[in-house]
Amino acid sequence: SLPCHLKYAYLGNDQQFPVIIVNNLHLEQEEKLLQVLRQHKKAIGWRLLDLPEINPSICMHKILMEEEARLIRQQQRRMNPTILDVVKKEVMKLLAAGIIYPILDSQWVIPVHVVSKKSGMTVMKNQHDELATRKDHFPLPFIDQVLEKLVGKSHYCFLDGFSGYMQIHIALEYQHKTTFTCPFDIFTYTRMSFDLCNALSTF
Repeated sequence: SLPCHLKYAYLGNDQQFPVIIVNNLHLEQEEKLLQVLRQHKKAIGWRLLDLPEINPSICMHKILMEEEARLIRQQQRRMNPTILDVVKKEVMKLLAAGIIYPILDSQWVIPVHVVSKKSGMTVMKNQHDELATRKDHFPLPFIDQVLEKLVGKSHYCFLDGFSGYMQIHIALEYQHKTTFTCPFDIFTYTRMSFDLCNALSTF
């Protein structure tokens, strides 16, 4: 359920293409907002298959390792049978979108973990932060600096990037370092996942 100040609106018929908007807009304001969103509906993603790809000539993620980095090749871990279906659905979804592909062998293999979110959703996470990756010291802004820019503003728009990291390709020579194992096969990523070190600065 949504917070009391928000509500669902729909850009299509029969409650298709949902968006979340504030519920205290005047009718005219709401119609103008939805009109703009409908005009740019192709820029909004509802499924992984809707994700656009950033041209690799513009940006690609690279996984540079520290000199003392050691190979990580871990075995698959036992899973509670009740969450196997969650992992299978996630794997099939990523496969269908071309975000992962099966790989025969890799010297970098990490098992998947299944974690629960506060919203009640269960997600599949790969512990790629265990890689001894060379840290990118990109100057990210502090949250208070971002909030200061909103002072005195009566309206603001918050856009939640839908799996935005996965719009960015991983350079081919580094893809094998994202290999993960699960009960259904061994896979590697073609695009950047949230749990990769330096993914935030690349994004």
